[in-house]
Amino acid sequence: MTEQLSYLKRASLTRHPIAQKLFKLMEDKKTNLAVAADSTSQKHVLELADALGPSICLFKTHVDILSDFTPDFGKQLQEIAKRHQFVIFEDRKFADIGQTSALQYAGGIYRIADWADLVNAHIVPGPGIIEGLKTVGHPKGQGLLLLAEMSSQGTLAKGAYTKKAALLAEQFNDYVVGFISLRKISSNPTFIHMTPGVKLKPGKDSLGQSYRTVEKIIGKNLSDLIIVGRDITHAKDPLQQALLYQQAGWEAYKSSRDLR
Repeated sequence: MTEQLSYLKRASLTRHPIAQKLFKLMEDKKTNLAVAADSTSQKHVLELADALGPSICLFKTHVDILSDFTPDFGKQLQEIAKRHQFVIFEDRKFADIGQTSALQYAGGIYRIADWADLVNAHIVPGPGIIEGLKTVGHPKGQGLLLLAEMSSQGTLAKGAYTKKAALLAEQFNDYVVGFISLRKISSNPTFIHMTPGVKLKPGKDSLGQSYRTVEKIIGKNLSDLIIVGRDITHAKDPLQQALLYQQAGWEAYKSSRDLR
């Protein structure tokens, strides 16, 4: 068992409002589960958010795949998030130069900065992409996650790339709140580690996505939060499946750490 700070203690250490909110509601709701709503239907995404909201701490969207998107999507999602107390994460994966990324974040038809608490970015363009996004998100109290590792087979996001992501997070720690990673990559307790590619049983799909168990991600790899998609959203009973993941994630957190 590894000695670790509790989510609540870590909330008191970070100065970022979204990180504080996320750590606190994880502790209050006893959940480290995030749901990835990779549906092409806006109606379905909003229904999932409302149904699964009580079991999750974070709701992850891909707004640019919605075939029936309307401008009030963000407002509707914010109302659901407020009702059920979860954080909204738009999985935009910005990857352009700072100026262009800032425009993509603030404008266009989706106006992501008007409704998303968190977004994420690749670090391939260098620190300029963080600086550009920060000009939009930081004044709004929003946060950024850096893509440090990915769960797909053959990913190039590993090794030196991952180490650079950790260094950039420290450099911009007033805006960067954590990482998308497969494991804990930073000893800084204010950073949140979120891991996709999680299932109750290990495996992979036909497009190279590898799946790891909740116990491995939370218990062994010491990540903070599991991101689950199709295994919940495509289940016969999504709510019951979410409850199974919520229970498994919380048990892995409590049993693998000597919390203080």
